[in-house]
Amino acid sequence: MSEKVVILGASPKPSRFAYKALVKLQAAGHEVIPVHPKADEIEGIKVIASLSDIATDIDTLTLYIGPARMHELVAGVCQLKPKRVIFNPGTESAEIKQQFEATGIKCVEDCTLVMLDQGRY
Repeated sequence: MSEKVVILGASPKPSRFAYKALVKLQAAGHEVIPVHPKADEIEGIKVIASLSDIATDIDTLTLYIGPARMHELVAGVCQLKPKRVIFNPGTESAEIKQQFEATGIKCVEDCTLVMLDQGRY
C-alpha cells in the first residue's frame, strides 16, 4: 500500500540515513515529501521548507532530527497530525512521543530503512 510520507530532517547528502530513506521509500512506491529548511530538491523531488507548507493528509512522518532540535517542531507535527511517526535511532524522546500520542498520533521507535528491508513498513 502506497503512503504519503514526510521525511522530517531530509538530507541531500547520499551518506545520510535520511537520504537513503528517501530513495528506498520512493523505490517502494511511496509518495515522499522531504522537509528541509534550505534544500530545494533531493533526487528530483521538490523539498518543502516547513511542515506548515504541507496541505495534505500524511500517513507517516519519519523523523531524522534529534530531540534537542525537535522541540521547536513538535507543534507543527501535532498540527499536521500524521497517522504515524517513526522515531529513527537517535531521535527517540519519551517527552516528545508523549506529546504526539496525546494528539492521537501513533508512535513507533524503529528504523525506517530496516522496516522497509524486512517488509515491516
